Amino acid sequence: MSTAASAMRLFSLCCFAVAAQENTLLDQGYRQMYDLDFPEAHKTFAQWMKLHPEDPLGPVSDAAAYLFTEFDRLHILQGEFFLHDENFRTKERLKPDPVLAAAFQKQLARCEQLAAQALAKNPRDTNALFAEVLRLGLKSDYDGLIDKRYIYSLSTTKLGRNTAEKLLAIDATFYDAWIAIGVENYLLSLKPMPVRWILQLGGNKTDHNIGVEKLKLTAEKGRYLRPFARLLMAVVSLRESDFPRAKQLLKGLRDEFPHNPLYASELARIP
Repeated sequence: MSTAASAMRLFSLCCFAVAAQENTLLDQGYRQMYDLDFPEAHKTFAQWMKLHPEDPLGPVSDAAAYLFTEFDRLHILQGEFFLHDENFRTKERLKPDPVLAAAFQKQLARCEQLAAQALAKNPRDTNALFAEVLRLGLKSDYDGLIDKRYIYSLSTTKLGRNTAEKLLAIDATFYDAWIAIGVENYLLSLKPMPVRWILQLGGNKTDHNIGVEKLKLTAEKGRYLRPFARLLMAVVSLRESDFPRAKQLLKGLRDEFPHNPLYASELARIP
């Protein structure tokens, strides 16, 4: 092999290594977030945004870290999903952090701006569509679970599901996007029949089986949202009294994210 060819080969390998390192930054940030290391997650996402200032995935991922910070501080997941945290129900609830809320909204707005710019150039830009799916999901979660504006959050949930459907029609392998369809269908399927009927008239989806099926897709094949989908599947298993499956999911999460006490505490409650 000539010297020039060897140099080109080495240059290509270096470029590949740099790209691979950059691609792992988002994965690293999400892992830090799920393990409740929020300061490090913000640093990692900031590094990604510095390298990719026009990528809407950077600010929306940083927004996710702010949202999960509030989830952890306010014990949202225990109180809203597992429905048996006595401390959450009996103690005076903490109020949302206004400083954190402002930072969260700022990153959502930045994501929306960058995604709009990308989609104006190419309406089939899958990266921008995926960022929008995440943004709408985070906004819906904040509105419904933290601000307690449940009705207001439904329209955002519907828009997020519509955007996910548009993305998945282009590329069905964006497995993280299936969670937008799964969450809407499953959580709204738990409402009483008259409420579901009204929701369906408003364009929301309430199919229990579809909800579980799509949540399972993200739980098994997702990238950034796979741990969150696995947590939701553990909730599904508990509601359906499939305790062995719930234990399996929570044990896996506990072992993968040892600094997050939620998984161990919920696992200890299972008979």
